[in-house]
Formats: sequence, structure tokens, C-alpha cells
Amino acid sequence: MVLVSPEKIAAVMALASVPHSFAELDALVAHGLPKSALKASVECVGGGREERRHLLYRLIPEATFKRRRDRLTADESARAERLARVYATARYVWDSDDDARAFLHTPHPMLQGQAPLEVSLTELGARRVETLLWKLYYGIAA
Repeated sequence: MVLVSPEKIAAVMALASVPHSFAELDALVAHGLPKSALKASVECVGGGREERRHLLYRLIPEATFKRRRDRLTADESARAERLARVYATARYVWDSDDDARAFLHTPHPMLQGQAPLEVSLTELGARRVETLLWKLYYGIAA
């Protein structure tokens, strides 16, 4: 049920080298994405400047992020990809950047009253958010 392509995920991260398969995306993540990929993902998710800064440093501690020269580690890259994937999925389902951001920032009853963005900070949480998004997309009772 994958409707969000690797190209759409890469677009959220503003990657120069666009993967055309999930295998290529996985290889890019394993090699380490550029720091700019995480910044671009955080910018897409939006919120105020301070909120974006807080999100960035929740994903990668500030001192660690500042220490990185060009590339993130594989684990840090996976966090950037996860954020981009969840945003790309929300963007696909809502067909609007503003609606996708609103969904990610608004507490949802199917997520125990937590905002989808908060839940998606872990891989299992991201899967829960993606499942909820696909249920909404297909009109299945969430």
C-alpha cells in the first residue's frame, strides 16, 4: 500500500540525488544524508521558528548537530527520512501542505490525544501515524 514514492520523500528532504526506488533511498540513508536534508524536512513540517528549532534538536541534539560537518550518521539520517516520509504521506492524503501541517500538529483521539508529529518521533509511532493516515485516506473508520 505504498503510494508515497521515494521521489516524494526525497523532495521533502530536498535531496540533490533523487532515488527512484526504496533500495536507492535506503542506500542514501545508510551512507548518511546531508545535514540539509534534516533541515529541509523540519522546514516542511513547519511551525514557528522556535518550534522548528526545538524539533530539529529533539531529533538530533544541538551539540551533535553542530558538530556534524556535512553528513549525518545512518541513525540520524533514518530520523530525517522518517520525518520526511510521514510529512510526504500526510501531504499525499490531505493534498495540501497547510492541511498536512495542521494534521501533524493537532492532537488526535486515535493517538491517545497526542499530536501525530509527536508520535512519529519513533519508528513504531511513525507507523501508527501512517496507518491512521491511510485509514483516513480510504475512509476506513479510524
